[in-house]
Amino acid sequence: MSDLIAQGSLAKNRWRRALPASTGECLTDADSQLRWWDNDEGVITIGRTGSTGWQVTWDDRVSRQHAQLRLQADGSVLVRKVPESRNPIFYRGQKKDAFRLMPSEHFVIGHTTFTLATRPEVNNSDKRLDVTEHVYNVNELRGRGFRDAATRIDALGRLPDIIGGSTNDEELLVRVVSLLLQSIPSAAAVAILDASGDDKTPPKILHYDNRIAETSGPRPSARIARQSLRTMQNVLHLWSGGDGEDPPSKVSQPYTASEGVDWAFCVPLPTPSCNGWVIYVTGQLLPRIDGGIEKSLAAAPDDLHDDIKFAELVGTTLGNLRQSRVLQRQQLGLLRFFSPVVMDALAGRDADEVLQPRETDVSVLFCDLRGFTKQSEQSQDRLLELLQRVSDALGVMTGEILRTGGVVGDFHGDAAMGFWGWPLDQSDSPVRAAQAALTIREAFYGTGILGSVAENEPESRKSRRGGSFGFRCGIGLATGRAVAGRIGTVDQVKVTAFGPVVNLASRLEGMTKVLGAEVLLDQASADWIRKNVSPDVMRVRRLVRVRPAGISQPIDVYQLLRPNGTPTSPTDEDVRAYEIALDALIAGDWDEAFDFLHRVASTDRAKDFLTATILRHGRVPPPDWNGVIDIPK
Repeated sequence: MSDLIAQGSLAKNRWRRALPASTGECLTDADSQLRWWDNDEGVITIGRTGSTGWQVTWDDRVSRQHAQLRLQADGSVLVRKVPESRNPIFYRGQKKDAFRLMPSEHFVIGHTTFTLATRPEVNNSDKRLDVTEHVYNVNELRGRGFRDAATRIDALGRLPDIIGGSTNDEELLVRVVSLLLQSIPSAAAVAILDASGDDKTPPKILHYDNRIAETSGPRPSARIARQSLRTMQNVLHLWSGGDGEDPPSKVSQPYTASEGVDWAFCVPLPTPSCNGWVIYVTGQLLPRIDGGIEKSLAAAPDDLHDDIKFAELVGTTLGNLRQSRVLQRQQLGLLRFFSPVVMDALAGRDADEVLQPRETDVSVLFCDLRGFTKQSEQSQDRLLELLQRVSDALGVMTGEILRTGGVVGDFHGDAAMGFWGWPLDQSDSPVRAAQAALTIREAFYGTGILGSVAENEPESRKSRRGGSFGFRCGIGLATGRAVAGRIGTVDQVKVTAFGPVVNLASRLEGMTKVLGAEVLLDQASADWIRKNVSPDVMRVRRLVRVRPAGISQPIDVYQLLRPNGTPTSPTDEDVRAYEIALDALIAGDWDEAFDFLHRVASTDRAKDFLTATILRHGRVPPPDWNGVIDIPK
């Protein structure tokens, strides 16, 4: 892997980042002058406001966008000066506007040097060499203070800002490794490794940086990384210069040129969010003035105590803050589905446990937009406006589902599905679903409860009163057993419910068009509401007995109504007359049924279906009449 290292005039002005692989062909220098930087995701731009993560903010000689780079298959990098940049790029001591940069070479812009480095591989050899080992447990490290406490605490104090300012894991690791390299003077290289694989698989280098940019740097040791992770202890390996677990070359590793003590230590990160991660640091201690190599080896565990203690605190802070970030992401992910009330009740529980599918009693609601096709035809030249109105309408649906403690289960085209009774058991799930249904219905039709709560309702809801979406809606609601929980893969996941009750709610929503009623219920939901909810809050009436297409058994369908006296809602007298007519129709006395239907107010559209059925058969029941009306698909 090829990295680019930027180093300013101050030690802290530095970063090292992996160059992205190019999506294009490997080009010649002649080609590169004309076309390599166009339409290629592998191109990065360096500047004070360049590509994300590649900014050079510390150097005022660097233009906002100064140079473009593209990694080649052979490990070289094509570099091109952005024509609008004001200062030159120096390569091999000369001003160059375009050139090919080879590994270990560098170029200079202003006061900043950019070096192309090759990231070393992990040394996965398990050969036993002459290594002295020392293990530090956490209590041992924390039981003794820093020799230079002010400097270390200052560096640790910057860590929350470093982590908080990182937009992704790659940027986070770049910043943490850079902090460690700056804060441990004797370190030659720092890496964060993922050693969670088996012994045959080398640990993965998540990020790496070394102090001397022109060298590839020492190879991290798989042996110490695995041992640290296996024991969850801070492990130090010591060896005399040139005779260690990864014998360094004096050409490529100049820090071992003198006879000193080479060392490497690993610190495990103990949180689930960093599972398998270790911090790896390696470097050299020069011989002590008061003795030879043996005394240096003996004193090294004490000499390196502060550095290991510092790395352990960095690792603990990194792990804890990253764990907090993971939990926040999980919480935000759950907020897509759950209301704040449910979220509060689930606080502190494991997300995987909460989302585990299980069988439970639920109330399911389907809500579908009416008039979308017509609106699409009429709004062909205003599709963005139409999209906004559809989004607002779906927002009302999901908002009311969440407000009543439900779960947003799914979207089906221009329909939304919600359910109650999971992940928390809710014995009152039918009334919660019914409350959501009525409020959604009134948001589209501009009547009823929205007028009664205008003093407290949000501005977004006030603006929607009167059906300003341009759509109407149909709602189906059913109660029964279902399996609810998270289904799908890690990348494609949703929280939903499935089972016959879900299909029934969907069928009821579809029947609202045929029956002329905006909110339909199954018998289980209607029975619960009649038994437990005052008619002063909501009412139900039995609407019809039907056999929907694809369902073998007939079902009784009910209509959800607002209290008596609510504008546009049938009166109690209308409800009684309608239900007498329905009983007469089922019993086969269609003359009486027809008579009582005419006593229902003409504004009650639900009576039209029964009236049309009677007239279609000449007011005489068919010979095989059993009280059930078949509803075609």
